[in-house]
Amino acid sequence: MARILITSALPYINGVKHLGNLAGSMLPADVYARAMRLLGHEVLYICATDEHGTPAELAAADAGMAVADYCDKMHDAQRAAGADFKMSYDYFGRSSALSNHEMTQHLAHMLETNGLIEERVSEQVYSNADGRFLPDRYVEGTCPNCGADGARGDQCDSCGKLLDPADLIEPYSAVSGSKDVEIRQTNHLYLKQSDMADRLRAWIDKAEGWPNLAKSIAYKWLDEGLHDRAITRDMKWGIPVAYKGVPRPGFEDKVFYVWFDAPIEYISATKDWADATGHDWQSWWRTDKGADDVTYVEFMGKDNVAFHTLSFPTTLIGSGEPWKLVDRLKAFNWVTWYGGKFSTSQKRGVFMDQALDLAPSDYWRWHLTANAPEGADAGFTFEDFAARINSDLANVLGNFVNRITKYCVGKFDGKVPCPKKYGGGEWGKPEDTLVAELAERLPKLIAYYEAMEFRKAASETRAIWATGNEYLTEAAPWSQYKTDIDQAAIGVRIGLNLVAFFGVIAQPIIPDAAGKILDAMHIPKDNRTWKFGEGDWNERVKAILDALPHGHEISAPEVLFTKIEDADIEEWKQRFGGEG
Repeated sequence: MARILITSALPYINGVKHLGNLAGSMLPADVYARAMRLLGHEVLYICATDEHGTPAELAAADAGMAVADYCDKMHDAQRAAGADFKMSYDYFGRSSALSNHEMTQHLAHMLETNGLIEERVSEQVYSNADGRFLPDRYVEGTCPNCGADGARGDQCDSCGKLLDPADLIEPYSAVSGSKDVEIRQTNHLYLKQSDMADRLRAWIDKAEGWPNLAKSIAYKWLDEGLHDRAITRDMKWGIPVAYKGVPRPGFEDKVFYVWFDAPIEYISATKDWADATGHDWQSWWRTDKGADDVTYVEFMGKDNVAFHTLSFPTTLIGSGEPWKLVDRLKAFNWVTWYGGKFSTSQKRGVFMDQALDLAPSDYWRWHLTANAPEGADAGFTFEDFAARINSDLANVLGNFVNRITKYCVGKFDGKVPCPKKYGGGEWGKPEDTLVAELAERLPKLIAYYEAMEFRKAASETRAIWATGNEYLTEAAPWSQYKTDIDQAAIGVRIGLNLVAFFGVIAQPIIPDAAGKILDAMHIPKDNRTWKFGEGDWNERVKAILDALPHGHEISAPEVLFTKIEDADIEEWKQRFGGEG
């Protein structure tokens, strides 16, 4: 049994997240956590709301609320959205928690003690119209490198060049649109990432289990020359620049930069979890306290990679303390909406709190996992969504479960046929073919989950379900029943064991439907893990196909999946800005 610590990028507080955010961090982390638990590993899945920064202030102002009250409300909303999508967090915390204040201030102190933080006078854009210094992302203008309009003060999305706000041509405030901006001097604390570049590169060189996307982004930043980054901001909402309750002189009106404190919340949320449950948080995060046997896995979108592979490791390594570093990092590309971006203002795209009005959470979980943006951006259309749900869930899985359970209820009194009553029958070619295929596919499925290849895991799961349909078609117990009830009993018994098995392997991606299937098979909740027995895979599969006790009572579940109709697609496209 391994110990696996899982974190997914913290959803930002300014609104419930759209399906692209779900697909790029929280959902795959949850699928992985569920799969690893089913395989018998000890898993701790931590997430939280990311609550600091200018966007939170602006969103609160738009809502006419105090920032703290707005964050309280949105934390509850995002926690509820996660619960609705069956996120199996062990703890869902908040970056504004007192624990994160203390941990952030402590790590900043350790970094400064080790010479990796220094106070510098910097030039920053001040908006006279807004009456505030503007964070890098809230300054826009023309890119000095490629000439693209709308480049942000930290990076140009068109050419990927890292920028400073002062580099922009004709800068303006992204808050008000005003060009009445000027460069002012202000004091900030800088994290000397450049001093850590060689150590970071050596660490990344040795990293295993990272997709090419993650490593290429990290190397790109290193190759361009790792910049020292300001870790404080001129604003009120955030973690005060202080240590042990004593404000740093001259920084009374400043807070730590949101991207400095947000990853630290992974640690702080674990501490809060431990305080709430009586566990030891240090055994998950400190290598001198037992975390050396933990495998730490991070999930995130590609825009978060640089912070998780460079800035956060700089904080942990630079502190000089024995913190656990990420072992495996899974980065995702974007989910696009009919070829474009999700947009709240233009009413383009479905957000988590809207999605369940259209279809159950299992539908979204299945589609977004089977179409995960792993190797490239993944496009979303309602047409593709409907086709996948109707084919994979309704036709392949739902049809299989429905026809064999109903047949058992009708012909065998809703009980697993017992050989003593119906005779042994004969094990023939359909059964041999089934065993051979499952013996090949099942270890592949496990390997895909362990490698965090979610599209392949979903595809293999569907293929296993399809194998069951092929078996029933070939074994045809309904036809055999007319002339040889003993032979029909074999097909029904194996079919019912396949139903239970299909429910077990469905749990990571579609937990609600899997639960209904296993409930119908009257399998206790404490007996739903992946127990595959011993020996070679042929023997393991044979055990799976005879796992249910003979005479065990089952029932036929209600319809598991309702098909999506063309009329639904057209209505949804009109409502959510679908094109095509």
